[in-house]
Amino acid sequence: MITLMVNGKSHQYQDDMDMPLLWALRDVLKYTGTKYGCGKGLCGACTIHLDGQPVRACLTPVSAVEGQSITTIEGLSDDGSHPVQQAWQALNVPQCGYCQSGQIMSAVALLEHTPNPTDKQIDTAMSGNICRCGTYTRIKEAIHLASESVAKGVNVFDPKVEGADV
Repeated sequence: MITLMVNGKSHQYQDDMDMPLLWALRDVLKYTGTKYGCGKGLCGACTIHLDGQPVRACLTPVSAVEGQSITTIEGLSDDGSHPVQQAWQALNVPQCGYCQSGQIMSAVALLEHTPNPTDKQIDTAMSGNICRCGTYTRIKEAIHLASESVAKGVNVFDPKVEGADV
């Protein structure tokens, strides 16, 4: 048995230690926001954070994460109020939406390390996340909007707030 720390909560895990973390999160612990895409770490749909770093949950065995902090899309906020989530909603980024939790997790990791990224930095950081709908332009705009809103301390959903850009 190992302890998994997911979104700030401790969980005792005693199933298959070789199971990919994706399935432990979704099927055992019921954090279903993380999606299965390719199962080979190529599409980024299963992106989560391990100690703040984006990783592919489909390739990460449960045994490798004991003692590390796991953050899923559910852990960003209880109500969708994370600046990246707000920017995604303000710009209607999702089309089918399937890849969006992985996209958002990669974007959050980028902004935590590079608060004001250039287009090239965004392209590089997001290159491992594939969107079959082709919403890349809106994703890039949302990352810039989230970056600006964090810098200004502005809630992008509240147009009454000076500086809100929606």
